[in-house]
Parts: sequence; C-alpha cells; structure tokens
Amino acid sequence: MRRAKDGSPDKAFHELTAPVRRALAVATVLRAIAAVLVLVPFAAVYEIARRVTDGASHGGVRATVYVAAGAAVAAFLVGGAAVAVSHGADADLALTLRRRIADHLRRVPLGWFTAGTSGSVQGALQDDLDEMHYAVAHARLDLVSAIVTPLAALVWLFTISWELSLVTLLPILVFAAAQRVVMARAGGGMTEVAQAMRAVHASVVEFVQGIAVVKMYGRSRRAHRRFVDAADGYHRTFSTANAPVLRLISLSTAVIAPVGVLTVVLVGGTALVAGNVVTPVDVLPFVLLGLGLTAPVQTMGQAANSMRAAEAAAGRIRGLLATPELREPVAPREPSGARVEFDQVTFSHSPGTRVLTEVSAVLEPGALTALVGPSGAGKSTLAGLVARFFDVDSGTVRVGGVDVREIASGVLYRHVGFVLQDAPLLRTSVEDNIRLGRAGASAEEVREAARAANLHDVVTALPRGYASVVGEDANLSGGEAQRVAVARLLLADPPVLVLDEATAYADPDSEAAVQDALSRLSAGRTVLVVAHRLATVVNADQILVLDGGRVTDRGRHEDLAARDGTYRRLWEAQNETSEVAR
Repeated sequence: MRRAKDGSPDKAFHELTAPVRRALAVATVLRAIAAVLVLVPFAAVYEIARRVTDGASHGGVRATVYVAAGAAVAAFLVGGAAVAVSHGADADLALTLRRRIADHLRRVPLGWFTAGTSGSVQGALQDDLDEMHYAVAHARLDLVSAIVTPLAALVWLFTISWELSLVTLLPILVFAAAQRVVMARAGGGMTEVAQAMRAVHASVVEFVQGIAVVKMYGRSRRAHRRFVDAADGYHRTFSTANAPVLRLISLSTAVIAPVGVLTVVLVGGTALVAGNVVTPVDVLPFVLLGLGLTAPVQTMGQAANSMRAAEAAAGRIRGLLATPELREPVAPREPSGARVEFDQVTFSHSPGTRVLTEVSAVLEPGALTALVGPSGAGKSTLAGLVARFFDVDSGTVRVGGVDVREIASGVLYRHVGFVLQDAPLLRTSVEDNIRLGRAGASAEEVREAARAANLHDVVTALPRGYASVVGEDANLSGGEAQRVAVARLLLADPPVLVLDEATAYADPDSEAAVQDALSRLSAGRTVLVVAHRLATVVNADQILVLDGGRVTDRGRHEDLAARDGTYRRLWEAQNETSEVAR
C-alpha cells in the first residue's frame, strides 16, 4: 500500500484496516510462499526431462516427483491458509467498522438523520463495506500472486537462459508500450464523449418526464426522434474518439494472448536452439511458464481497480465517521418543569446560510403553540432545536429552565417527545414498535396506549395482532404509522411535545383518527406544532409567525387574522385554495 498525504482515500483505507493489519501481513506472506511453491512442479518437469535426456537413474527421477507432489500439496495448504486468514481479517474488520459506525451514529445530532442522510449510511454499511471486502479478502492476495509468481518464475528462467528469457518478455514489453499509447490517446476525445452522453441523459429525462404531455398532444414521435438523434450522436462521437484506441487495444491484447506468447517462445526458442545457444530441453520451461508470465497482467489490473474502489469506499466511510458528534455535557443538569424558552436564537445549517435570526419566544406548560409561515421560513428547524436536533450558533434554548446543551441527551429525549411528518417503524412486531416508548411497559399498557391512539382495532385486525411484523404481515398506511408514533409517546409520557405536521402523510380516512389521538396526547403538555394548514391551529393558545427566519408576529388566530401581515395573507390564500378545490 502506497504512502499518501493526509485526507487521501488510500490513507483512509490504511487507517481503517489498521486493526487487522497484522493478520493481513500474515496472509500476504503465506500467499507469497504459496506463489513460489506453485512453481516447483514446473521446475520438476524440466528437471525430470533433463535427467531423462541425460540418462539419469530412476531413483533421482522418483525423488524429483516426490518433491513436486509435496510442493503442490504445500502450495494448496499454504494458499488455503492465506485465504482463511484474509477472510477472517475481513470478517473482523467488517464487524469492527459496523460497530464503530453504529456507535458513532448514536452520538451525532438527530437533525443529521432528518437531512436525507439515510442513503450515505446504507451505502457505508452495505456497498462500501462490500467494496472493502473484496480488497481485503481477495484483491490483496491476487496482487501478491500476480506479482510474486511471475517474478520468481522470471528469476528461475534467467538462470536457464537469459537470451530466451528476454525473448519471452518481448510480448509483455510490447503490451506495456501499447498501453502507454492507449492511455495517452484515451483522454483526447473524452470531453466530446461526455457531452454526447449528457445529451442522451437529457433526452431520456425529457422523454420520460414529459411522456404524458407529448402523448396528449400527439408529439410522441417528435420526442422519440430527439432521443434517437442523441443516441446516434453519442455512437458517432464514441466511435470517432475510440476507434483508433480500440484497434490498438485489440492488437496489444492479441500479443499477450496464450497463442501469441507461445508463438514468440517457440520461434525464439527454435532460433536459439539452431544457434546452439540453448538445448531443446531448455525450451520446455519457457513453454510451460512463458504463458503464465502474461496471465497476471489482467489480474493485476482487476486487483488494482478493486483496491482503488476500496480506497474510495474507505474514504466515504471515514467521512461518515467524521460527522460531528453532539457534545454531551460534562456536568449534566436535570430540567425542572415543562417551560420552553427560545432566547435570541440564531442558527445556520452551514456558514453563510442562516436559517434563524434572534428568535425569542416562551412556550408555557399546558399551552399549545403553533409555528406558521411560508415555506422555508425555518419552522421545522426551530421546532427541532427544542429536542436539540442541532446546536444553536448563538442564543439559548431552555427546557425546564435548563439550556438543552446542559441536559444529557437521554434525559432530554425522555423530557421532549416528537412526532415528525414521517413516522419510521422498525422491522419488528407492532407491539415492540410501540414499546420503544417505554421498554418496561407491560402488554396491557401497550394495548392501552394503542387504544388511546385509535390504533387498537387496526392492530387486532392484522394476521397476528400485536405480534405482526412491520413490513411482513403488518403493512401500515401513513396515518396508521403516525398512530404507532403517538402510542409510543403515550407510553413515554414526555411533558414537552413537538409535532411537525404529524398528519401530513395521513390518508383522509385516518386523518381524523390521528388528530383525535394527538389531542389526547397533547392534553396537559407543553405542545409546539409546526403547521402548514392554518385551519388545524385556529384554537392554538399562541401562534408564532416565522418569515425569513425571524418571528414577525405572534398572537391568537383572531388577532393575527385581523392584522395586515404574513398570517392574514397565508390565511386568505389557503381559504381561496379551499374554495377552488370545492
């Protein structure tokens, strides 16, 4: 493995594989030994042929056969041990990395998970670890064999005849020179090829996304023609740019093909025998091993590509592990009560992209506060700060009189419950999904929570009732999944509740049931609701109007609707939309 600068992908691979480096070194040495041992039978064939032509005794020949057989068995055993060690190291590494990722993700801010990062986590745990698996368990050993075996064979062949060794190397030298030319020429037309490919992609997207419109107006033939023209253009561009390169690749590949190498060895060997440089029997090992000298060329290329892919995967995994963690307080404090305060809160998701600016508000215990405003005003972000989805840039968010940064995360999540637009469920039983709210809850307490969440009848109608597994025999709708989330919170019984448009994904039939369940859940708690439909919060004790990351107005529905401001414009716009819909 080459040494690299800090932050490079190969350094990431080097760092991540550090726990199994010793095992990988053992596997590498074992494979190198096996790579040399596989040559012994070939050397034995040459030795036997030489002895026979010299009229040696049968005893010497028999001993050579025994050595060859022993070396073959040893190569098999040692090579198998190398594979076993490398696979064991790979299994240990995969387990270690999965544990590291899981442990690290426990400590990152909750807001990181709501920012569409599930793809990177899934990619790291599946695709990236698979890429590293091949590199650790296979590619490294393949590289060792591809390098050690030809080099050891070449050293031995040079001891027999350096002249014929150079002849045998000729196809490899021609192939290497051709590859340099290929690499130099390959980049010439790649810009045009990439542009042609983008044109194909654009035409495909246009065709697929606009198929309904073009068919409606009888223009499908025209749209199809655009795609055909783009595909033809790509074919012409690719052919023009790559035809010379492809011919050179074909010729150079033919040179190192077994037939080509055998022809070179036989022609060269015949000439050297005729010139009394070598004996006929000396040509035998070159015929046996000459073909093997070129075979690793392709293997080395594949293994090298696998190593590069693994290094890139390691870089992505290290990037995931570098995700900033949520700082836990050194001396945690316990919140007292359910009062929530925003004190001059300013927050940015990234430098230069401020989302909230000097927001101040108080949420009294037992009251319902609604956050409203145009899209992008920062409503969901502000609500998430109560549960410390992120840490503020400046200002303070207090729960129960304590800065949320001074509350241990486990305590904070027991004090603040939240229901988001999407209610994720685990692939386990419905009962266990509800019991996430309180691990020690009894079966009857789970059912009481389900009844209060208007979920009990839905669950009992499932094939196995509460034992039904989500995703198998419990396929719940969006509204039913929200009611599972409500049941969880009823078990957890948090004094502060954050609802981020909890009925957004509920179907019309279940929206009323979700709203009823939320009303029961909200009773007697400090509730913060992110509302996109103003009609759902007309009875809120306090409405905060956010616009451009600032609180521009606050009050009850009647007062805000009477004033000329953002709230009134939103209210009138939604009423007009409702009238049109009717």
